[in-house]
Amino acid sequence: MAELATIARPYAEALFKASGSDLGAAAAWLDELAAIAANVQLQQFAGNPGVTVTQTFDVISGVAKSQLPDAAKNFLRTVIENGRISVLPEIAAQFRVLKNAQSGSSDATVYSAFPLEGPALADLAATLEKRFGRKLNFAVELEPALIGGVRVVVGDEVLDTSVKARLEQMKVALIS
Repeated sequence: MAELATIARPYAEALFKASGSDLGAAAAWLDELAAIAANVQLQQFAGNPGVTVTQTFDVISGVAKSQLPDAAKNFLRTVIENGRISVLPEIAAQFRVLKNAQSGSSDATVYSAFPLEGPALADLAATLEKRFGRKLNFAVELEPALIGGVRVVVGDEVLDTSVKARLEQMKVALIS
């Protein structure tokens, strides 16, 4: 079977071209559809030979929190008809990469031991954007195991200033 990335690429590229100047809205509904499609029970339902394309479409569009625009409905129907529901999360990931490449930005996940919001997040964002040299789209996730500090993942780059990482470095230094 072909790699998911290989299967997803044409869908992501076609959607990117078709979205034109409305990339933000397309990314929003695509992320929502990808989250729904990642559900194992939905994949089992869609894979059932007794379930029609229309039934699968109705279930997914019914679960969606927001009203899907016509472009989203057409895209979803195409994906379902081609039996590619399980590929939707990868399509969304590749679409984000294309969108970020066009805007010159990157997705950044900030793992923090404590909630980050308001001025603290704004200060961190400014510092990280300067450090990485590009605009960053932030997602903050709590990870109490870090003890303190943050770990930032931008693409394949990781900046770990957490207490946990420093303790690990000290442990390695003491052992060697």
